Amino acid sequence: MTGDVMWDAPFETILRRYLPFFSPDEGLAAETSLTDLGLDSLGKVELLGELESAYDVRFRDEALNAETFENPGSLWTALDAMRTPAV
Repeated sequence: MTGDVMWDAPFETILRRYLPFFSPDEGLAAETSLTDLGLDSLGKVELLGELESAYDVRFRDEALNAETFENPGSLWTALDAMRTPAV
């Protein structure tokens, strides 16, 4: 992983399963386009379900948009916000 966004290993493991155009030995950058790596609309739905199950969260309606699924960094930011209790 590169960039300022830090995610955990399970997130990257799950995400990589939905990126058919991404080499397993390549580092995943926070700003890399998920669409360019092969994430399609069906993959987004499946990925969403797997992330919700793995992290015991539900993506809020406002997070279900193109920006959230634009790149690993934006997806992790949305997921992490749901995992972190509001203060």
